[in-house]
Amino acid sequence: MKVKKRFKYLKVPFKSDKGIALVMMLILSAMVLAFISLLVYIITSSTQISGLEKNYKTALEAGVGGTDISFGIIAARSVAEIPTGIGFYKPITDACLTAKLNTTTSSTNWSSCSNYDKTTSLSINPSDTATYDFRFSLGSSPFPTYTVYSKIVDTVEGNSGADEGLLGKGVVASGSGEVTVVSRPYLYTIEIQAENSSNPSERAKLSVLYQY
Repeated sequence: MKVKKRFKYLKVPFKSDKGIALVMMLILSAMVLAFISLLVYIITSSTQISGLEKNYKTALEAGVGGTDISFGIIAARSVAEIPTGIGFYKPITDACLTAKLNTTTSSTNWSSCSNYDKTTSLSINPSDTATYDFRFSLGSSPFPTYTVYSKIVDTVEGNSGADEGLLGKGVVASGSGEVTVVSRPYLYTIEIQAENSSNPSERAKLSVLYQY
């Protein structure tokens, strides 16, 4: 006798897929929005960086101009040749400047300076006159003006700065016993800080080793 097997097929109901398109659209929209936000951030950051770099270069140029004035003071051994109209201000005494220009750095040689630690420090604080030797302004309205602070922080004494005298050969022929003095220049370490007079956050700092 043959037995017939009967199978029942159960129908499993599937959920509707009508919301998948909406979910995919939301995901794609979020990805596009994130990409656009990132692009805007990159463009904005690049613009800000370019502006900061431009401001820094302008302040740096003012600092370079300040080094030329500092070099002029060293070459003249005084502030007598400083150009007018730049608001030049010298908080240190003449005795302190003379010591800095002509003697090796030490607390004994620079005793005429008011504060040895501050006068030899590499930092300059515009609100503290003991932290810089000179102050002057560069630029004119309507263009930005920059205040430049300068300070000699270290001097290595030489023999070439006091008197240039006769250069080369003199009027008397040299003899066999003549001794030629070896020139040993002065070395000055100078700190320069230049900042925008109306926006001090725009500033540049320079450390200069000047041979004279």
